Amino acid sequence: QEICAAAGLPAYEIPNHARPGRECRHNLVYWRGHDYAGIGPGAHGRLTIDGARLATETDKRQEGWLSRVESVGHGIVVEEEPTHTERGDEYLLMGLRLAEGIDLDRFRAIAGHDIDPEKIAFLREQGAVETTADGKLRVTLEGFPILDAVVADLAA
Repeated sequence: QEICAAAGLPAYEIPNHARPGRECRHNLVYWRGHDYAGIGPGAHGRLTIDGARLATETDKRQEGWLSRVESVGHGIVVEEEPTHTERGDEYLLMGLRLAEGIDLDRFRAIAGHDIDPEKIAFLREQGAVETTADGKLRVTLEGFPILDAVVADLAA
């Protein structure tokens, strides 16, 4: 982390470093909770259609995927609308991978509830998270190695 940062390549996501403005836009779509289509065998997607957020999954087996594409025009085998809690947990899991963290107001809008302030306070006291002046919650450098535990503590 220190060597990359000193070379002008700060971490923008747990294992990824880049010069500011040169971050991988492809990955940022996932981590920021935007829409993306899952196309090939075993692909997952998140799409907003007619105001509903859908989680999709395609057949993992190449021959099964190809057979579905030929017969119905796509390889999707799962298409479901996650609950608000599931969507909030996903935003938390993905967004806390980023150095920028998550917007707590957006979390509330997605999940339908706030993250327990006592959990945030506990993790802040432990040095694992911090809140920014613009209202974002992010994992500290000390918290990155234990991100899974941080997310588990904060999730619904």
